[in-house]
Amino acid sequence: MNKKLRYLLLGLGLGGSFALGSFLSAPVSQPIGHAMVEAAAELLGLTFTEPERDSMLTNLTNNRDSYARLRQVPLPNDVVPALQFNPLPEGFTFEREKKPLQPSTLGKVPLPKNRDELAYYTVAELGQLIKTRQISSVELTTFFLDRLKKYDAQLHCVITLTDDLALAQARRADAELAAGTYRGPLHGIPYGAKDLLAKKGYKTTWGAKSYQDQTLDLDATVIQRLEAAGAVLCAKLSLGALAWGDVWFGGLTRNPWAPDKGSSGSSAGSASAVAAGLLPFAIGSETLGPIVSPSTICGTTGLRPTYGRVSRHGAMALSWSMDKLGPICRAVEDCALVFDAIYGPDGKDATVLEVPFNYAPLASLKGVRLGYLQKAFDSNYPNRAHDQATLEVLRKLGATLVPLELPDYPVGDMTLILSAEAAAAFDDLTRSNRDDELTRQIKNAWPNVFRASRFIPAVEYIQANRLRTQLIQDFYQVLKQADVEVYLSPTYGNSNLAATNLTGHPCVVLPNGFSPQGTPTSITFMGQLFQENQVLAVAKAYQDATDHHRKHPKLP
Repeated sequence: MNKKLRYLLLGLGLGGSFALGSFLSAPVSQPIGHAMVEAAAELLGLTFTEPERDSMLTNLTNNRDSYARLRQVPLPNDVVPALQFNPLPEGFTFEREKKPLQPSTLGKVPLPKNRDELAYYTVAELGQLIKTRQISSVELTTFFLDRLKKYDAQLHCVITLTDDLALAQARRADAELAAGTYRGPLHGIPYGAKDLLAKKGYKTTWGAKSYQDQTLDLDATVIQRLEAAGAVLCAKLSLGALAWGDVWFGGLTRNPWAPDKGSSGSSAGSASAVAAGLLPFAIGSETLGPIVSPSTICGTTGLRPTYGRVSRHGAMALSWSMDKLGPICRAVEDCALVFDAIYGPDGKDATVLEVPFNYAPLASLKGVRLGYLQKAFDSNYPNRAHDQATLEVLRKLGATLVPLELPDYPVGDMTLILSAEAAAAFDDLTRSNRDDELTRQIKNAWPNVFRASRFIPAVEYIQANRLRTQLIQDFYQVLKQADVEVYLSPTYGNSNLAATNLTGHPCVVLPNGFSPQGTPTSITFMGQLFQENQVLAVAKAYQDATDHHRKHPKLP
């Protein structure tokens, strides 16, 4: 090992084995000297004179002693920092009046002669069948449990089946309906939850071998609210270990359209199960793409809500200032129905604001101003033809397309915020060397990122967050000056995905075609903060004018 690096590791109190990644908590006796400070400064791109280094030695030694003492205090994953990210720019206002949800009128929904067709009915359609008592929740739940059992061996999307719980909840839903109690459009509807959400009595594994036997004695707020809405939990679904990718301790979660390939992640199982018709909807989470990416790969429709919309109580923390929970469904309006059940404060997640969700479908897009990232759409990228076709559909529907550009910030560099927070969330895993238990051990995976993130200076983390404040304000001004509440972006190939996960803006991602290989492609509709109702309404108008979401993979 390089002598300077060895000195640096000793100076930071990162262990006595001198192997990068072996962060043992053994006492450090090596005094901090000039060589250590010089090595640390070099690593961080800084230069100090000898007198300056000499002046720092006492402070650095005291800091190292403080680190050791702080590490003696246990910090479970659910303990949040005494810092709270606020996505609201100066001058931003939102609606205060709560109005009733106004979903589309379906008309009569008949029970199909071929029951297998139920696999691809929307939540709204299935809800109508239950409400009119053409099918019971027990029948529907049994149908989806059977599909989960049949196809999971191929797709690896289930971590834990909750079949006993599901059938009990389904029986309750049927009994309530028979007694005249109807809880709403999710009454008796089966669903799955990404296995970073706690359900009492069942394992919550976070997709990681280190936690595969973990049980948490609580129900996540999202689980509680879906239960209150009458929904039926059928499965805890796979996620890439600690919410990265599609590889978990049970293997690779597959894309139903191309079962030899992964479903992307980290909401891998949620998107795979919905796309394959194993469940009508599922809950996913996003920090930097884990709803958008698997929804794209699997051809589902996903809603990433505004940061501060849905309580994360009972959910694994990865990045306290970026984590968001949202639904993955077959259709846009299904996302609205599920979101209406789960959003809002619960008194346990202090970041969640009281802002109404006043969804109603649009009769027409005539006169609606929609922004689009012109330079991104004009560039050369794989999905360009489908995205251009999407813009043309919107023009034909009467929308006015307004070119706009995002503020120019180094958003890729700013994602060190996520790396630093994730490393803190799993600090004990790194220092105990249990990060070696994670399945993926390549350079571009959590174990290595956690280790490297120990070297992110607190000053740079704070500076990145200050840039984030400027980005939020400039973002607000761009949309305000363009006079748009909704805009479109190519899903990949530009800075939008990273930028809006940093600013906390909501998006709807939905299929807009198929690649030459027969796999889905997607387009992203972006909304102003807390304007899920508007972005969903616009996205629904586009989806109703196309049929991409009604095509399904063929499973044996």
